[in-house]
Amino acid sequence: MDLEATRQGPAGRLRTATARAALVASALALTGCDGIQSALDPAGGDALRIYRLALVMTAGGCLIFLLVTGLLLYAIFAAPERRAWLGSRRTVVIGGLAFPIVVLSGLLPYGLIVMRDTDMPRPGALPVEVIGEQYWWRVTYPADQERAAFATANELVVPVGRPVTVSVTAADVIHSFWIPNFGGKIDMIPGRVNRLTFTAERPGIYRGVCAEFCGDQHARMAFDVVALEPDAFADWRDGQAKPAREPDLPDLARGRELFRAGGCGSCHEVRGTEADGAFGPDLTHVGSRRTIGAGQFPNNVGTLAGWIANTQHIKPGVRMPSYGAFTGEDLRALAGYLESLK
Repeated sequence: MDLEATRQGPAGRLRTATARAALVASALALTGCDGIQSALDPAGGDALRIYRLALVMTAGGCLIFLLVTGLLLYAIFAAPERRAWLGSRRTVVIGGLAFPIVVLSGLLPYGLIVMRDTDMPRPGALPVEVIGEQYWWRVTYPADQERAAFATANELVVPVGRPVTVSVTAADVIHSFWIPNFGGKIDMIPGRVNRLTFTAERPGIYRGVCAEFCGDQHARMAFDVVALEPDAFADWRDGQAKPAREPDLPDLARGRELFRAGGCGSCHEVRGTEADGAFGPDLTHVGSRRTIGAGQFPNNVGTLAGWIANTQHIKPGVRMPSYGAFTGEDLRALAGYLESLK
C-alpha cells in the first residue's frame, strides 16, 4: 500500500485507488485501439480516411463540450457583474449563430469529401462474391483468363495493393458485412446485391464480422481476411482452383469413404469427387483454412472431429445436424481426411 496514502487516511487511500482504477481503465481502452478487428488500426486507404474523419469529429466535439461546460460553470459561479456579457446580443449572435454556421460549414464539406472518396469503384479491382448465411459466409472467386471459379468459406483472401470489390447478398435474413480495419459496414439483403470496394495496404490477418443481428449465433459469425503479397496470393488462388487432392494414406482413404457413406456430399462439395452439395460450405480445400465454425475454432483434426460429432452443442441453431453415431476411430479418420484437403 502507498505510504503517502496511508498517512493521509481513508481519503488518501480512496484517491490512490481511484487513480489506479483510472490507469487500468485507460490501459484497457488503449489495448482496443489496434489489432485484427479495430477501426482504430486502419490497414487500407478507405479505413484511414474514415479514421481521420472520426478523429476530427471527436476532437471537435470534445473541444466544443469543454468550451460550453466552461462557459456554464462561469455563468453559475462568476459574480453577476462579471458574467453579464454572456446574455448580451453580441454573445448570442456569435456563440449561437456565427460559431455553429462556421464550424458546420467546415465539417460538412469535409465529411462529404470523405464519403465521395470512400468505397469508389476502381479499375482492375478483383471481384469476389460473398453470401451471408446462418451462420457462416460463402465466398466465391469468379473465373478469370487463367483459372476456373472456385468457392471457399469463412475466409476472404485478398492481394496487397490491389483493389477488391466484394459483391454481397444474403441467402436467408439480413446480415451485415464489416471488416473494421478496411472500412465501413455494408448490408447483405436477400434478393439484392450491394458492393464494397477496398484496398489492403499491408499484409496480415484481419477479422471481419456480421454487424446485423441475424439470429441465435449472430455473435459467433466471423471470418478471416488474409492479405497476401501479390505473388503469394497468385499461388494461393492457383491452389484453390485445383480439385481436391487424392488421399495418400489408408486412414485418409477410409475417411473419404466415411464422407461418402455418411451422405456428407449431399450438402457439401468436394471438387474432383462426386460430392456436389451446394447447401453447406465447399470443402474442397477445407484443410487450408485457419478456422472452422465461422471463425470460432482453430482448424485441426480435434476440432473437426468435435464439430462433426456435436455441432448442435457447440453452435446451437446452425443448419448442420450433429453426427454422434460415428465411433471415435471413424471420427478421427473422417476428420483426418478433411484436414488433409489443402
